[in-house]
Amino acid sequence: MDLAKYQNAETIQRVISTAKTIAIVGLSNNELRASYFVGYYLKRHGYRVIPVNPREKEILGEASYPSLADVPVPVDIVNVFRAPAALPGIAAEAVAIRAGTLWCQFGVINEEGARIAEDEGVAVVMDRCIKIEHARYLGRMHWLGFNTQRITSVRTGLQ
Repeated sequence: MDLAKYQNAETIQRVISTAKTIAIVGLSNNELRASYFVGYYLKRHGYRVIPVNPREKEILGEASYPSLADVPVPVDIVNVFRAPAALPGIAAEAVAIRAGTLWCQFGVINEEGARIAEDEGVAVVMDRCIKIEHARYLGRMHWLGFNTQRITSVRTGLQ
């Protein structure tokens, strides 16, 4: 499988700059999980984040839905934090709700899932973190992974 096909910089930039609503499949309510941090980051940067997790009623102050089919609004990006084996089913759900992009986080690599989405015109980004790509292309990356709202080139009085 040629992952470079699913890591195209132009596609990534277009997707993150035009999207408004992101459904995160596998979003955890545990603040220590990567999915929680990514959801929190995306909310802080103006995206509408919709949790998709059948075990939770609410995450990040948003209603959580058991599946993509239950999400009541159009979705621009389906961001996946699930095992690679779950991707074909998630891709089929993303197609069914007419999502614009299927975004698979680091390690979520499944050729069949990518094919299902692509065959129906859904863009695919695979093995990339949406938070890192957002920060990279919109210039908001800090060494800890978040925007401190401070210009770091300011001298602190030490000379």
